[in-house]
Amino acid sequence: MPSPYLTLNETVEHETEVRRSRFICAVAPARTVEEAAAFIARRRALHPSATHNCTAYVIGQRLQKGDDDGEPGGTAGTPMVQALVGRGYSDVAAVVTRYFGGVLLGAGGLVRAYGSAVTETLDRAEPVRMVPARLVRVAVAHDQAGRVENDLRASRHAVRDVAYGAEVVFSVAVGEDDVAAFADWVATLTAGRARVEPGEDIHVPEPPRH
Repeated sequence: MPSPYLTLNETVEHETEVRRSRFICAVAPARTVEEAAAFIARRRALHPSATHNCTAYVIGQRLQKGDDDGEPGGTAGTPMVQALVGRGYSDVAAVVTRYFGGVLLGAGGLVRAYGSAVTETLDRAEPVRMVPARLVRVAVAHDQAGRVENDLRASRHAVRDVAYGAEVVFSVAVGEDDVAAFADWVATLTAGRARVEPGEDIHVPEPPRH
C-alpha cells in the first residue's frame, strides 16, 4: 500500500554561507519530470554566473535523481536527494546555487553544505501531507447525473473528472479508508443504480482535523 508523504504548494528559498561560499537553495513542487526540469531551468537562468547549480528531484514513490553540476561526484546531488527523502518529501525539486568563496571545502564539507542547504530550506517550508487514496469511478445514467454531480461536489471528496458517453462517469478521489463507506453512500444516493469501481492508487492532501 502507498505511504503518506510530504510535498509543497509553493517555492521556498533560503541562503546559507559556508566558509565564504554562498549556497542559495530553492525547493519547489514538481509532480512530473517535466515540471522539475522547467523549475531547474528557471533557477539556472536566474543565476547564470554561479559556480554551480546543483539539482535534485524526487517524484512519486520511486523516481529520484541528483546532478552534481561539476562538483566532485556524489558531493552535491546525492546528499540533496537524501535530504529530501530523509524528510519524507516527494513531488519536489531542489536547486542549490553555489557562488564559490575562495576556500575549498573538501568532499565531506561539500556533502554537508549541500545536504544542510536543503534541510535548512525545508525547515522554513509549510509542508502539505499527502495521504493514500483511490480514484473511484462512479457511472450513472444521464437522468441521474445532475443530482449525483451536485451531491458529489458538495461532499468532501474531490471530483477529478467527468466523462459523458453512453452514461456519465465521475472520477472521484476518495481516501483509502473511506472507499467502502463512499460506495455505500453512492448506492443509497442512486437507489443502487450507480456502478462504483475503485481505480488506481493516488494521493490526496490530508483533510484538516476539526
